[in-house]
Amino acid sequence: MSGQGYEELKLLNIKLDELLNRYNNLKTECADLRNRNDELTMVLQERDERIRELETKYERIKLSGALLGEGENALEAKKRITELVREIDKCVALLNR
Repeated sequence: MSGQGYEELKLLNIKLDELLNRYNNLKTECADLRNRNDELTMVLQERDERIRELETKYERIKLSGALLGEGENALEAKKRITELVREIDKCVALLNR
């Protein structure tokens, strides 16, 4: 093999080693990123569940406050209770027939 051909082969081997090294590094980085993505997805799901729980709890607290006559929703709660009492009265009247 000529000197120039040997140098070209040597240069190609160096470039191939660099490419393989970069490929392996990127493959490792990709696996790490996938693992991190899975972890973050789990955290997001847990937080979404927590948000739903807190929203439910908030609605219960808001309703209980309204039933106690506190806040803006008190009037609406009283109206709803009155409607429910009327419906119950109608049911009782139908049962007494």
